[in-house]
Amino acid sequence: MTEATQRWDSVYDDDTAPWVIGRPQPAIAELERAGGFTGRVLDIGCGAGEHTILLTARGHDVLGVDFSPSAVGFARRNAEAKGVPEARFAVADALALGPHFAGAYDTVLDSALFHIWGTEPEQRARYVRSLHGVLRPGGVLRLLALSDAEPGFGPRIGADIVRGAFTDGWRLVSLEPARYLGRVTPVVADDVAGLAVSPEGLVDAAAWIAEVERS
Repeated sequence: MTEATQRWDSVYDDDTAPWVIGRPQPAIAELERAGGFTGRVLDIGCGAGEHTILLTARGHDVLGVDFSPSAVGFARRNAEAKGVPEARFAVADALALGPHFAGAYDTVLDSALFHIWGTEPEQRARYVRSLHGVLRPGGVLRLLALSDAEPGFGPRIGADIVRGAFTDGWRLVSLEPARYLGRVTPVVADDVAGLAVSPEGLVDAAAWIAEVERS
């Protein structure tokens, strides 16, 4: 087990992942209601599996993948508990999805993964290449990422990072402000000091939502 795997596993093993809020992100649920997911769907960095569970329950052909075996185990238990045992999950490295995934998907969902490489352009470029490889020509990436437009938690990025990442081989269809819910845990306790916290222990943070088409 690598150090990186251990780091991601630990937040699921200790139940301290701030992105595990017990339900899908409202922005993603609204996108699904609006018909934003078509064909075969890949949920990259699926975490607790909330979006894979939602999409499966709504009749989509979807696979959730995560780098962390603990996350995948968490997601499978979550799906069972929510009465969607048919939801599918697998362990995979988002930076190197490989030939098994090549050109197989019509829609890719990235909810709160892209922004972790906000200060790492080489890793970000590698990730974008990996995304390009799994989408069919004309396929769509649905991206939700934390924004630096206001104080918040976690790694936050500007719109320029999104625009700069998706150039050759891509068409940025839309990029708009959105909101993202995070859970207050020791991992982000310092970041959320002074921010409004709901009775559920959630913080409503600025985000970006983007539609990007693979050419």
